[in-house]
Amino acid sequence: MTLILSHSDVTAVLDRGEVLAAVERAHADLALGTALVPAPPALSLGGAAFVPMVAAAESTGAAAVKLLADLPANAGRGLPVQRSVIVVTSAADGACEALIDGRLVTAVRTAAASAVATKHLSRQDSSVLGLIGAGALAVEHTRAVAAVRALDTVLVWSRTEATLDRFRAAVADLGIDVRAMPSVAAVTAEADILCTLTPSREPLVRGAWFGPGLHVNAVGAPPRADHREVDGEAMRRALVVVDSVPTTLTKSGDTLLALAEGAITEAAVRTELGEVITGRAAGRTGDTDITLFNSVGIGLQDLAAARLLIDKARANGIGTEVDLSA
Repeated sequence: MTLILSHSDVTAVLDRGEVLAAVERAHADLALGTALVPAPPALSLGGAAFVPMVAAAESTGAAAVKLLADLPANAGRGLPVQRSVIVVTSAADGACEALIDGRLVTAVRTAAASAVATKHLSRQDSSVLGLIGAGALAVEHTRAVAAVRALDTVLVWSRTEATLDRFRAAVADLGIDVRAMPSVAAVTAEADILCTLTPSREPLVRGAWFGPGLHVNAVGAPPRADHREVDGEAMRRALVVVDSVPTTLTKSGDTLLALAEGAITEAAVRTELGEVITGRAAGRTGDTDITLFNSVGIGLQDLAAARLLIDKARANGIGTEVDLSA
């Protein structure tokens, strides 16, 4: 039987703390060679991009593909710019285990990956979180980062006051002081941890603004080679850690445009997060280091979250079971 989980089903069973732990284990599995993540191809139709994000992991007993659709034209139609669905297949018998709506999974596992990077790369005494963008991904990042660092302040830059108001309401239960900032530069200058969370095509964050000890999670740019949130100087000044080298070298505009400009060489983007987690590569070595996690997003993160969802949903009788072979 194949389990179908709608957005509301996912919301009912998803536990953010469990996803964070699973994403950390998944990246370690990648470094240890017990998980596989090939670089995803891209299929373009007009202005739309379709990215099949494939992964397999021994720990999950499964393989998965998330089909991500990136359609900028949807913004003018009142529809989500990105949509996705995750298909999970058993490694034991090849049966389709589940079909899962990817909206909440993508947001939560993305924030979880940033939190894992923050745990392993930021200064332990970091207490000020800076956010460039205040949408749903900012809410998820605040919750995830607060789980690994004792935050007392969140500095936010947003293009609209309404978005900032919604952000304040969504994180009010955390008891963290939220301060609106007048510019991206002002957020960058005062933050200990900076998360860039916009679908920008041109860099919003300049490496010249980075102070000693800053950790950056560059997250928001879509997996397109011509989009980026940070400039080449930011990539040059930081110790860069990536989620997956093959994915980064095909899908990250932050990396590819910095390479094209000559700001960095490929040697600068050869350290994966899983290698830092397992101690196979060095991360931060001192309080003045500047670190940057170039987060593109990989199917292994989706698979790790999906495994949790499938097991919990079945244990609690949530979702719809369908016999696809009937």
